[in-house]
Amino acid sequence: MDPEHRKAVEKRLKRKLDARCSLFVLIYIMNYLDRNNIAAARLKGLQDDLKLSDTQYATCLSILYVGYILMQIPSNMLINRIQRPSLYISAAMLLWGLISTLSGNAHNFAGMVMIRFFLGFVEAAFLPGALLILSKWYTRRELTKRNAILFCGNLISNAFSALVAAGVLSNMQGTLGHAAWRWLFWIEGSVTMVVAISAAFILPDLPHNSRGFTEEERQVAQLRMIEDVGEADADSKEHDVFYGLRLAVKDVKIYLMVLTFIAYIVGLSFNAFFPSLTGTLGFSYVPTLLMSAPPWVFSCIVSLLVAWHSDRSQERFWHIVGPIFVGMVGFIISMSTLNVAARYLALFLQTSSYAGYITFYSWISSSFPRPPAKRAVAIAMVNGFGQLGNVAGSYVWALKENGYRKSYGIVLAMFGVTVLGTYAFRMILISLNKKLEAGESAWETGRDVAEQTARAEVMENTDEALRMKQGFRYML
Repeated sequence: MDPEHRKAVEKRLKRKLDARCSLFVLIYIMNYLDRNNIAAARLKGLQDDLKLSDTQYATCLSILYVGYILMQIPSNMLINRIQRPSLYISAAMLLWGLISTLSGNAHNFAGMVMIRFFLGFVEAAFLPGALLILSKWYTRRELTKRNAILFCGNLISNAFSALVAAGVLSNMQGTLGHAAWRWLFWIEGSVTMVVAISAAFILPDLPHNSRGFTEEERQVAQLRMIEDVGEADADSKEHDVFYGLRLAVKDVKIYLMVLTFIAYIVGLSFNAFFPSLTGTLGFSYVPTLLMSAPPWVFSCIVSLLVAWHSDRSQERFWHIVGPIFVGMVGFIISMSTLNVAARYLALFLQTSSYAGYITFYSWISSSFPRPPAKRAVAIAMVNGFGQLGNVAGSYVWALKENGYRKSYGIVLAMFGVTVLGTYAFRMILISLNKKLEAGESAWETGRDVAEQTARAEVMENTDEALRMKQGFRYML
């Protein structure tokens, strides 16, 4: 394939791929709405109707992450091996939409806890699965921008959920004899199930078998991934299903990322309590929900800009800690004053810290590029165990005195720990890059994977294919 024709095919491929993967954004919006609409429901009587204490409410928040954590690794190991991941994600989404609607039927603490546990258990399939699928199609120079677009579903949902909640909670109270907060769960869960059905037909599968692409486009898709790190994105048939898991649990880098990510997520735990934090400004519940939206729109814009520059400069560390420092300024402002304008400005600064969170996910994929079985487990381990930060974060915001001053102090400290953890990870990668320059191999390549690489690149032998990865370096 001559270069000009290859360029045209690649452009066409990415246009189709971007269009189909854009559905991930809508799915993430629904994923996050179904997980976090309990915060808005609380403002309109959920806690009182179910007779929940503050600790019981926090438990309803945190129990979701128990199921979420338990299912992450098994789910991603499975999705890495199946040929039609689009159907898997669609089925999981249909099921969590159904479970979410049941939240509107809860009448006591026990019922809500059970529903939240199983909701997290099923929702676990989506995010690590989506990140894995994106990493199978996009190169390391493209991935952060696409991840940012995906995570804008998260950020937009924080804004969108407030707007939807404002409409439902204001107008549905007493409809058919039910409280407005129950309608919130029923409506949003039903929409999720409708989107789930469309996902089965729109989402892409894998570069070698995805429907809706020409044979040329599928060939170019596979070549792009080979050229990105010098090896086919495939697992060796010589290894069993647990090979990637064994590699991951032996890699100290993953544990450092997990601990760092836990601290980061504790720092970001304000998102689950955002309507309550906005409520400290002193407005009634509808203006409070409406004022919760603009900071998340701002965060989405900042995240896209940071992701674009991270990919353009091929740098990760400063694009993570930079937004963290901005968020820390926001925490300090919230701790230091009760002035309404200053505290509202601080909410914008706090939400912008999500930009580093998105870049962090791209750093996971680019730091464990091969074999894909290890990458699948690495993504799931960091994302899954990192959610322990949400469990802890559920209790951080019980300290309501002086506008949550003590809570802000805790998350400020956690952001400091995150900066130290990312710096340590960067130092490890610098050391590994020096070893690569000295001729060491970044990972072991199976003979069948080398043969697949050689066939795709039209090489004479596997030794030539094995030499391709010698130019690989970790992104800092």
